[in-house]
Amino acid sequence: MRWIWIAAWLCLCFTLAARAERIKDLAAIAGVRNNQLIGYGLVVGLNGTGDNTTNIKFTGQSLRNMLTRLGVNLPPGINLRTKNVAAVSVHAVLPPFAKPGQTIDVTVSSLGDADSLRGGSLLMTPLKGVDGQVYAIAQGDLLVGGLSASGRDGSRITVNVPSAGRIPAGATVEQTVPTPFGDAKYLTLNLHQPDFTTAQHIAGAINRVLGPNTANPLDSASVRVSAPQDPGQKVSFLSMIENLSVEPGEASAKVIVNSRTGTVVISRHVRVQPAAVSHGNLVVTIRENPEVSQPEPFSRGGTTQVVPRSDVQIEEEGKHMFVFDPGVSLNELVRAVNQVGAAPSDLVAILEALKSAGALQAEMIVI
Repeated sequence: MRWIWIAAWLCLCFTLAARAERIKDLAAIAGVRNNQLIGYGLVVGLNGTGDNTTNIKFTGQSLRNMLTRLGVNLPPGINLRTKNVAAVSVHAVLPPFAKPGQTIDVTVSSLGDADSLRGGSLLMTPLKGVDGQVYAIAQGDLLVGGLSASGRDGSRITVNVPSAGRIPAGATVEQTVPTPFGDAKYLTLNLHQPDFTTAQHIAGAINRVLGPNTANPLDSASVRVSAPQDPGQKVSFLSMIENLSVEPGEASAKVIVNSRTGTVVISRHVRVQPAAVSHGNLVVTIRENPEVSQPEPFSRGGTTQVVPRSDVQIEEEGKHMFVFDPGVSLNELVRAVNQVGAAPSDLVAILEALKSAGALQAEMIVI
């Protein structure tokens, strides 16, 4: 008997642990986020697949300005006609706490009519933040996954997207984005999925380990936590908090319908009130069986004619009516719909009708 109780207790522990999530998977620290960077540059070294500078004026202007800064003075009125250069936009994501000297990946995309960036090299390009300051410098050879080829007769084939590429570790960080992490007296945890129950559970888990009133839920999306002032202690403090296990609150009942792909997702809390559903399709089949009419032998003036013959049939599929009892669960709902052979599009129609009749107790979202 003792072993039975031990086994039952272990099963309960494993069940609770399986449902628990770490705080680091449920929330993020306010102010600790990525920052987007963008820049404008030139890709050189292309094998005749760059911009047509006759049509794309800003590419020739950018090339002229670059040569002027490098000490090459071109006579006025000369148009640079080259197909080996392309004007590009360069963007990257600067992670939080990135320090000067570290490298980040960059993405390069064509701005003009370049056919392909394969084989090109990005020249030194400053990457700026939303405040206009330079936070990184990008330069390097592009990795392009696309391919484009054309023939003299105008035929052309393109695989993937040859007008965009990436440079792994192609930008060097020049300065750090300031964050309130080091000086803040309080730290705020922002939930990825706002939920009052989850916010309460997170605050309760922190208070049980670190003492009462250490954490207070502000709303369904934020929990404020008192933190030590020393930066080293703050790191250890957050390391302890983000590894605490919390049982998140269960989401509200939702039915999500993707009208483009026919995908229907029903959450486990969806319930259906008493309702009767009858669903059937009307199939109309039209077959054309033309007949050939020929004149009788030795008749004068007769011609062979094709006489149309149409066979129209109307058939209604024998779908049975099914009844939902009060509080029907998700499994029973899916089983009942499958019994009548409803396709995904039919399931959407049934759910919308149940929602309109007030029998579907769930939020219906169409994307």
